[in-house]
Amino acid sequence: MLYRWLGQAHAAEDEDDHDAEAERAYRRGLALAPDDLGLLVCYLELCLRADAFDYPARAGQVATLRARIDELAPAGSPERQRVDDALSWAGRGYWDDMVAAAGRGELQQAESAELSERVAGALRAGTADAARPAAAGEDVREAELAAALELLQGRANAPLRFLLTHRTVAYVITCVAALGVNRLLVTTGVVTFSAWGWLLWIPLFAAEGKLRAARKLARQRVVARIEERHALEAAVVANAEDHAETTPRTDGATDGSGHH
Repeated sequence: MLYRWLGQAHAAEDEDDHDAEAERAYRRGLALAPDDLGLLVCYLELCLRADAFDYPARAGQVATLRARIDELAPAGSPERQRVDDALSWAGRGYWDDMVAAAGRGELQQAESAELSERVAGALRAGTADAARPAAAGEDVREAELAAALELLQGRANAPLRFLLTHRTVAYVITCVAALGVNRLLVTTGVVTFSAWGWLLWIPLFAAEGKLRAARKLARQRVVARIEERHALEAAVVANAEDHAETTPRTDGATDGSGHH
């Protein structure tokens, strides 16, 4: 379960370095539990996403993983359904890619809006100083909030904090102002076509960029904490095993004279 979670966290970043880390996590997990259907399906989804030209070895795992899943997953099981969904996703066309990209954009916008509301709530309540990165632990939502408040600290970020605190109003005013500036420049004859008004969106884009950076930073921190905890647990287990092996057995042992 740990390696599956680590792999999914890396795969969610959808970057080459993180995909490599995800593959390493899945391989480690499968080395310990080769019949774990959850790990097999997650690894298959990662391999289906891989470019066969850039990552031939990863893409070449698809047939092997699919055959293994077919052996282990009964028909109608959730794992088999995930495999079917992943295979249909891998064979989609350009239009389907555009629809999926639009869906991801809507999801990211919703995540930004939700995080913005939590940031605004923390700023209004005056609890920004209480949300420390270390205190968030392995809770992704708390880590996102702590990272966002950390990135928004300082006097230079005061305008961005204000925009995020009044996000909906800021969007409406910016849209109206941008259209108004463009209209004014055209109607007064300054220019025949104007895009200058869209520059008013730059502060909002900067604020949204802070939220995206905070979500990415939070995931990296949570993954690092889980890996650190797992390494510590593994070290404790290894030390306990070494101690058990090196501790002399004294119970019931006798010397040559018959004495204990």
